[in-house]
Amino acid sequence: MVRYTRKPLTQEQIDRLKALSERPDSEIDYSDIPPLTDEFFKNAKQGMMYRLVKQQTTLRLDADILDWFKRHAKNGKGYQTDINKALRAYVVAQDKKAARKAG
Repeated sequence: MVRYTRKPLTQEQIDRLKALSERPDSEIDYSDIPPLTDEFFKNAKQGMMYRLVKQQTTLRLDADILDWFKRHAKNGKGYQTDINKALRAYVVAQDKKAARKAG
């Protein structure tokens, strides 16, 4: 597994970021950014640029379950993504179930 670490910020970088965060929004120059219209938001899709971090793991699955996902994957590829989607759907459903019980 490859892990990348960032270099810590220098004091100069920290000072510049602090100074920027203290400036009021009225001082931000938006002249090079086109305004976003209702038309833009009508066709906008959320989350298209965001990717969750994947973590490699070893997982033992029943052979028939793994075979099913492989057989239903396009050209035998993407079955791991399909397994991840199935697990995510389960987790979301369990969270909703728990929220209903708590609420």
